[in-house]
Amino acid sequence: MEQQKKQFYIHIASQAHAEYAEEICIEMEESAKARGTGIAKRSPDYIREKMLEGKAVIAIDSNNEWAGFCYIETWSHGEYVANSGLIVKSTLRKSGLAKLIKQKIFALSRTTYPDAKIFGLTTGLAVMKINSDLGYEPVTYSELTQDEAFWAGCKSCVNYEILISKERKNCMCTAMLYDPKDHYEPEETKELFKKKSGILERFVRIKQWKLLKPFLKKEAGTSNTLKKILTPFFNF
Repeated sequence: MEQQKKQFYIHIASQAHAEYAEEICIEMEESAKARGTGIAKRSPDYIREKMLEGKAVIAIDSNNEWAGFCYIETWSHGEYVANSGLIVKSTLRKSGLAKLIKQKIFALSRTTYPDAKIFGLTTGLAVMKINSDLGYEPVTYSELTQDEAFWAGCKSCVNYEILISKERKNCMCTAMLYDPKDHYEPEETKELFKKKSGILERFVRIKQWKLLKPFLKKEAGTSNTLKKILTPFFNF
C-alpha cells in the first residue's frame, strides 16, 4: 500500500541526473538476468551522453532518488526511433511508473523526431499493452530499421542465435511500430489489445515455442542457456 502513495516526477534527463548513470546500468543488467532475456548492454558513459543530449527521461521519487529511466536511439539517419532501455527500480515495479515513463519518452520522441517511425521489440505482454495504448501496432521485422548498428545491439541477448537462424525475420520478441503517417488512434489500438490480449498471449507463447524447437532437438538434454530462455515463458 505504501508504494501506491509514492509520488514520481518525470523529467527530461540532463547533466543534473548524470550521477545516477552507473546505478541505472546495474539495474538494467540485473533486470535482464532475472528475466532470462538479454538487452543491449550500455555503459554509464553512454547513459550520461543521452542525458546530456536531452534524449532521455528519468523518474525521480519524493526522496530525490532515481526511480526509472528510458532513452531515445535513432537509426537509418533518423527515419526510425527506438525508445530503449526502459527500466524501473525493482522495488517500484507494478506501480504504474513504467507507463508514465513510456508516455513521456514517446512524447519527447514525437516532438524531437516528428516524422520518424517509432518502434520497439519486447517479450513482455505488459510492455505490449503500454505500447498499444500509445498507438503502436504489432508488425513484422521487415518493417523495422535494417540498420546494421541496431541489430548488432542484439548480440548481447541470449536469444541472438535464434534471431540469426531466422535471418533477422523473427525472434522471441514481438515487434511494434508507430508510424506517424499511417497509424490507428491510440483509443483504437488500446481497445483492440483489450479484446485480443488473451489470444495475443497464446500466440506469443506458441511462436516462442516454435522458435525454440529446432534448438531443443539439437540437444540430448536442455542446456543451461535454453533453461534460461524457457523459464520466463514455460516455467521450465
